Amino acid sequence: MRKLHVFNMVSLDGFFTDARGDMSWAHRRDPEWTEFSSGNASGQGELMFGRVTYEMMAAFWPTPQAAQMLPEVAVGMNAMRKYVISRTLEAATWQNTTLLKGDLATDVRALKAEPGPDIVILGSGTIVSQLTAAKLIDGYQLVLSPTVLGKGRTLFETVPERLGLTLTKTRAFQNGNVVLWYELA
Repeated sequence: MRKLHVFNMVSLDGFFTDARGDMSWAHRRDPEWTEFSSGNASGQGELMFGRVTYEMMAAFWPTPQAAQMLPEVAVGMNAMRKYVISRTLEAATWQNTTLLKGDLATDVRALKAEPGPDIVILGSGTIVSQLTAAKLIDGYQLVLSPTVLGKGRTLFETVPERLGLTLTKTRAFQNGNVVLWYELA
């Protein structure tokens, strides 16, 4: 059975977007961080998004601007198999993308039961929250950014009960980001 992981940036005060839904605060690039990001988007595994994150990613990664700014990441993002979860999206046009319109938990359980590589959710706070509540996420890779937003959305805003996690690894970067790896306790 393959695993489902989350990779997301969060502010010091626990938000993944600010109050207006903006995530531009999360882009703290330096050579060390770019190398780490490029390695994460090497084409290994598969990706999952909610509609909002999918539309943002699909509008950027296939462009010449993305290829110029972050060539290795753009190649990986475009080549990887992707799933977008949406009841309102009519079609998924970004290459290698499958649109899932059914019941979220049922569709994800079926994907996890299929043979194949692990799946990583990027962004997609609503999906993360729902799948966390359904106990379908196996691990969380959270990037703690040295930013305080004051207001915003948390990744776990609809989780109805306490969920224990175990810290398995950490890595600090010169740009101030700290990556925290967690698994279910």
